[in-house]
Amino acid sequence: MKTFPSQPSAQRRAKRDALLRETRHDSYKPRRKPMSPRVCPDCKALFKDGRWGWAVAPASVLKQKCPACQRIHDDFPAGYVTLTGEFLATHRDEVLHLVHNHEVREKSEHPLQRIMKVADTPEGLLITTTDVHLARGIGDALHHAYRGKLDYHYNPEQTLLRVRWER
Repeated sequence: MKTFPSQPSAQRRAKRDALLRETRHDSYKPRRKPMSPRVCPDCKALFKDGRWGWAVAPASVLKQKCPACQRIHDDFPAGYVTLTGEFLATHRDEVLHLVHNHEVREKSEHPLQRIMKVADTPEGLLITTTDVHLARGIGDALHHAYRGKLDYHYNPEQTLLRVRWER
């Protein structure tokens, strides 16, 4: 029977420390789940059974702002979607209709996925979102519907996604 040497103590410490280090930091994601149930005073989303959802809150439920409303209040987006190009200039309303429809669909199942702002820029439009998944979904929906050029840039240290779509 072969025996393997144990790791030196410095290697064991480094491995243990790596396990304790936080790989992603999102200041809007609580370290512990709140006691159920809670209702957001702004959007009326209900935290129950470990997740936020859309439901009628009991009368005596405690109030707590959901992470999406907190991001909107702080004006601190998790996703940036930049739309540019000649196609956007000529089909602006149609593109915005697709974007808002995608948000409605996602928000119906995931209350924390919302559009914060849609702003005109010299190049086109800038859409900010409360969640990286919604930003990615908007980019994918635009690319699926209209093709064009789609780029993603994810910054894991900030839990931030930048999406750029051009046509």
